[in-house]
Amino acid sequence: MRTLLRVLGAIVVAAAALLIGARFHDGPLAIVAGGAFTSGERYDGPEPDWSFVRDLDTVEIQSLEPARSRTTWVVEHEGRVFIPCGYMSSWWGRLWKKWPLEAERDGRVILRIDGKLYERSLVRRRDGAALTPVLDKLAAKYLGATGPVAGAAEQVDSGSLWIFEVVPRS
Repeated sequence: MRTLLRVLGAIVVAAAALLIGARFHDGPLAIVAGGAFTSGERYDGPEPDWSFVRDLDTVEIQSLEPARSRTTWVVEHEGRVFIPCGYMSSWWGRLWKKWPLEAERDGRVILRIDGKLYERSLVRRRDGAALTPVLDKLAAKYLGATGPVAGAAEQVDSGSLWIFEVVPRS
């Protein structure tokens, strides 16, 4: 029994050290939120052709307030970029995912993609019907769906699925 408690204690200490240490790391550590970006080249050109994100599974985003980074899914549709966040109506989703609430308060973010830093803003889109093509691409990209997914627009409308559009900062 003592050995089991020691092992469990060591696991808890290691997990806590990882979570705390990640806050000082240059970006996220897989699914663990990280610190502010300290590397990357700032992109200052015209609005890019975002079609290149179609081939990416994830991107890194960093909020400014608080300065924290994470890895997230990304979808491109007709030159526009969207970041989804699910499980927002579940108690554990709200407990686990703080960044969407922070993005609603202050949407300023930095995207880090292939070493380039894009200063942008996140704007939550709430109209599920208007987002149907985006939701279809999301389902195809991450769920392997071959057609429209029933109920996806309703998930947006109900607040279970949040969709943020990445827009230039004004």
